[in-house]
Formats: sequence, C-alpha cells, structure tokens
Amino acid sequence: MSIFEEFIDRRETRSIKWDRLEEVYGIENASNILPMWIADMDFAAPQVVIDAMQEVLDHGVFGYSYICDECKDGIQSWLEQRHSWKTENEWMLFHHGVVPAIATVIETFTEDGDGILITPPVYPPFFQVPELMERTIVECVMIEKDRNYSIDFVEFEKALQQNVKLFILCNPHNPGGIVWTEEELIKMIELCAKYDVFILSDEIHADLVFPEHRHIALAAIAGDEAHRIITCVAPTKTFNLAGVQAAIMIATDKEVRAKLEQNALAHGQMSLSPFAAAAVKSAYTQGGPWLSELLEIISSNMDYVITELEESLPGIKINKPHGTYLLWIDYRDTGLSEKEMMDKLLTKGRIALEPGSKYGESGIGFLRMNVACPLSTVKDGVQRIITALS
Repeated sequence: MSIFEEFIDRRETRSIKWDRLEEVYGIENASNILPMWIADMDFAAPQVVIDAMQEVLDHGVFGYSYICDECKDGIQSWLEQRHSWKTENEWMLFHHGVVPAIATVIETFTEDGDGILITPPVYPPFFQVPELMERTIVECVMIEKDRNYSIDFVEFEKALQQNVKLFILCNPHNPGGIVWTEEELIKMIELCAKYDVFILSDEIHADLVFPEHRHIALAAIAGDEAHRIITCVAPTKTFNLAGVQAAIMIATDKEVRAKLEQNALAHGQMSLSPFAAAAVKSAYTQGGPWLSELLEIISSNMDYVITELEESLPGIKINKPHGTYLLWIDYRDTGLSEKEMMDKLLTKGRIALEPGSKYGESGIGFLRMNVACPLSTVKDGVQRIITALS
C-alpha cells in the first residue's frame, strides 16, 4: 500500500484539524464530523524527513542549534532546480513560520496607520495580522469571472496611492489556486516600484503546482527592483511539516536583512529547533520523489471531487486550481446563504469545510476544501457533501 493510501487516525493527537472542531465551528459532539478544512495534510511526512528527525531524537541532547551551510545549500539548490531562481546563502534568514515572518516584516518596515495592500479573497492572516498591529488594510478585490481570478491593475494602482507601504502577495494564490503569469507579476513590481512600496511575496505553496503550470518566484524576475522584495518560502506546506515550524525569508538587500536581524534580536528570536533544521535539510535535499507522487495524488483527488460534485449537484461549480491542495467551490447557484450552507454541511452531511467569508467578503458564496488525504477519505467527503445538499 502506498503511504498516500494509508488512513492515519489523527484524533486525540492535539490536531487542530481533527480535535478542535467543536471550538472552531461552535458545535457539540463533533466526533463523527469529517474535517476537510485547515490546510495540513493527512499524509505522513516523507520517510527521509522522519528519519532525519529521529536521528536528532536518538542523539538525546537538544541544545541550541544553528542552520548549517549544507542546509542552506539544499534550499538554494531546490529553488534553482525547481523554480529557476538563483539565490545566495547569505540572503536567507530563518523564522518559525511564514505567518510569524509576515508579522516581522510588517513590524520592521511599516508603522502604525500605514497602509497594507492585499488582494481578497485571500488567506486570512493577510488582513488579521496587520489589523492586530494597527495598520490600515487597503483592499484591491480581485476580478472574478467564472471562478477565474485576475488583478484589476487600474484599481491596484489607485490602492497603492492610499499611503500603502507594503503589498502582501499570495504567490501562488490561496484560496484561488492561481499561479500568476510573468506578465502579471512584472506589472505588480512596476507599480510597486512607482510608488516605492515594499513587497512581501508569500510563496509557501510554490512547490505545490501541477506540471502543466509553472511557479515564478517574484524576486527572480524583479531585476533592479529585487531589493524591495522579501520572499517567504517553507517546506511546511510542501512536506506536511506545519507543526515543525520552519520558514525562510529571502532578501537580496543587505540593509533589509540587517533590519530583519535587528528585529529578531529585539524579540529574542532564536534559530530553528534542531528538529526543524534537520527537517528542512532532509526535505529540500531528498524530498523530491515524495513530492512528485504527492502531486499526482492531489491532482487525481481534485479530478474526482470536481467530477462527482458537479454531476451530482447542479448548483456546484469548481475550477481545477493551478496549484495547492485546496479546492475553491462555488455554490452561489444553489441559492443558499453561507449560514444555510454551513448548517447543512455540519448537521446533515457531518463534514467541515471552510466558509468563503473567512477570506473576505468577496469569498461569500464559496467553500474551501482540503483534498490532501487518502482517496478513501475524499470519497467519504464527497458523499457527505452530496448527502448534505440533496
């Protein structure tokens, strides 16, 4: 049996996805609800990563650690081979996750009241973190046509003029699954340069792109404007290591890195744990074959869900994303409100998906579904959705 076919029971393992449904969804007795919401996988991490962390565990001493050159070399090689982006080891700074890195960038390069530009519907921390830090959220809502999204660059430029100091780009886009074109990315860079706006490019889903599409690292095509870009990458989504907590901030500009390092010192931020360091190195140097098989599984799972739901439920429409393991389900033609939809899913279907409003008002009428799980779980989830809406 393939590791991607094995069902792993995650209940009572302190899993947010499986063990916090009652708190997250405000329901009682969630024991028989199938969670297909939060973005972590139900697959075991690559064996090479497990072995690397086991080696650390077997050593028995868990003192302060640092990121070795071999680890940085592995990241550099991965980015060049996978994304045609030639980086330097000195450009890399390490953090305990992409969301904490976003907070660090906001704190370092903006002040209270400064504008932070986002493009909804988008990953909730993009607006939650700035709001909690008392920044001003400036939205450029994406154009949506038949569940395909694009940037309205006229509105994008108008938004940049609203005291915006930082643009947070989701690249690839979550929840839309968009892999931006080079033309679109260059336009973003040009406009941000025109108004002297920093760019934080969250590229955590970069490796989860299907072969017919190609992820483009923003900084790789930025030329002389690369100094205004901080890129966040991580093995955590790619290899199901979210709980290990590791991310890399890549900044080509020496002064930018110095300011980020000063912020880390001010917060007493330490380096990655020895487990995280081992996981990062092994994932980026030996995880390629596992990832190739994973992408085939996810693509096949998506095809199954799209076919079954659209055939069984005429009010449901789904476009296959360019990447990620997340489906963005359009239920607007069902005529159901979000509350009605969620009630049916949770109480009748006994399945937990994410409501689109979580990603901003432009997400209303959509659901986000995580299909990074064995096909048996996917089939169960599909049947529960059909039951809920039939």
